[in-house]
Amino acid sequence: MNLDKWKSQIVRGTLEYCILLMLNQKVCYGYEILQELSRYPMLASTESTVYPLLRRLQKENYLQSTWQESAEGLPPRKYYSLTQEGKEYLEAMNREWENLLNAMSVLKGE
Repeated sequence: MNLDKWKSQIVRGTLEYCILLMLNQKVCYGYEILQELSRYPMLASTESTVYPLLRRLQKENYLQSTWQESAEGLPPRKYYSLTQEGKEYLEAMNREWENLLNAMSVLKGE
């Protein structure tokens, strides 16, 4: 049994959803997103995974970004937030996620 491969597929399929859920709560910069994901071992991701995903979501008009100066002379940070289209996309994802959870509950006999 290759449980690690299965877990990797789950993460790959849900990472976009997780990022949109986070950005629905508050505006974040890339490293902050990585740190938040690392709080959940199964979702921990690398820069080479998250940053291209952020760029794609922005290109698809689900995210917008702004540069903001940071405190103490650190370089500016690029903050991401949901666009209206991104909020609508997230609402659709929420509905599909609920459908998936309901189907899984039935299949598990719950």
